[in-house]
Amino acid sequence: MTAPAGAAPGRWPDELLDVAALRAGGERPLPFREFVIKVHSRCNLACTYCYVYEGADQLWRSQPHTMAPGTVRQLCRRIAEHAERHRLPSLRVILHGGEPLLAGTALLRDLTLTLRRLLPDRTRAEVVIQTNGLLVDDDVLRLCHEADIRIAVSLDGPPRVHDRGRRDPAGRGSHARVSAALRRLGGPEHRDVWAGILCTVDVTADPLEVYEHLLAYEPEAIRLLLPLGNWTNRPPQRTDDPAHIPYGRWLAAVFDRWYHSPGPPVRIAFFESVLDLLLGGVSRTETIGGAPSQLAVVDTDGSLTLSDQLKSAFEGADRSGYDIHRHPFDALLDHPGLVARQSAARGLAAACSTCPVGAVCGGGHYPHRYRAENGFLNPSVYCPDLMALIRHVAGVVRADVTRATGAGEPAEQRGSGEPTEPGEPTEQPGTRP
Repeated sequence: MTAPAGAAPGRWPDELLDVAALRAGGERPLPFREFVIKVHSRCNLACTYCYVYEGADQLWRSQPHTMAPGTVRQLCRRIAEHAERHRLPSLRVILHGGEPLLAGTALLRDLTLTLRRLLPDRTRAEVVIQTNGLLVDDDVLRLCHEADIRIAVSLDGPPRVHDRGRRDPAGRGSHARVSAALRRLGGPEHRDVWAGILCTVDVTADPLEVYEHLLAYEPEAIRLLLPLGNWTNRPPQRTDDPAHIPYGRWLAAVFDRWYHSPGPPVRIAFFESVLDLLLGGVSRTETIGGAPSQLAVVDTDGSLTLSDQLKSAFEGADRSGYDIHRHPFDALLDHPGLVARQSAARGLAAACSTCPVGAVCGGGHYPHRYRAENGFLNPSVYCPDLMALIRHVAGVVRADVTRATGAGEPAEQRGSGEPTEPGEPTEQPGTRP
């Protein structure tokens, strides 16, 4: 496999992973079960932290604004072909962008209905629109009900937090318009098409204020997202000091509030996965626990790409050279970037393999591991934060188990809101070699 443009020799995985040898040795790929479809390549917001428009990769500029009807039909045929070949009982399609609602409801309806018509009878398709919320109107809600589409909306917190980063091209905040959309989705007539809220963590904001604001809309699920950074382009506040754990503290404060809430809590997959992994289960998300990737991304021109979040590493990091017009999805399964993300243990840095919380962390989210000098064979840039959070959650669970078994640990010792310090990390995660 030739290294991508700008890649240094010897970077993981493009020049170091021998896919042919793995396949000859009997290692087989997992089929795709999630398809992110870039139905529109532009956006009506100008978010300051956007990994697409403000990041290292600017190849979006050469993409068609909207996916063409012929590309839509070929996409649906390719997904149906993949589902038939691998006998998939279910799959998920995420209509994405840019801002997907800019593509118009006619295209979104045509894509959804064509896909469901072509899929094998055995395969159930969940379709989700991931939107910034500005264009949620009567037509969009009607589409969601008629075509069985769910809708997830991005909101980063109360107005002064959200509007700091999520502004329109004129510099105006978007909170009021997003809030109005969420109020509509939360009403009884539309709640069944609402998939929840996505929130990018801002560690300069008060964690409980943000969490309580999100809860006020009564979502069924909240997805907490760490900013897309890496060792070469660090996330905000992520310094060289491994004892500085702003994201660990922020997440621990929200975890304690979530964990100790009376009644059924809102679904937060990140926290649920940490708990499941600590108790011997498996992860529900690629962002923690090292779950193998089963996701493919299709651009508006039909290009087959790896996770679009790899754009945060370098230009072309998500490119495969394949497209749906000439190649089946199975062609992407042998790309080194995908093989590395399906071979969890092989794709871990040495420090992660011996880390005391490695089985839970799983190396962290793959895009967060990038370093220009050697590629993705590194711990997460959030390593100290993840270690602190996992140890904190383990302490909370341990206290609960102790209390439940009658050891008498005082309840007030459970979940102080302060994560356990990371202690001596397995490597200096903030020091570049």
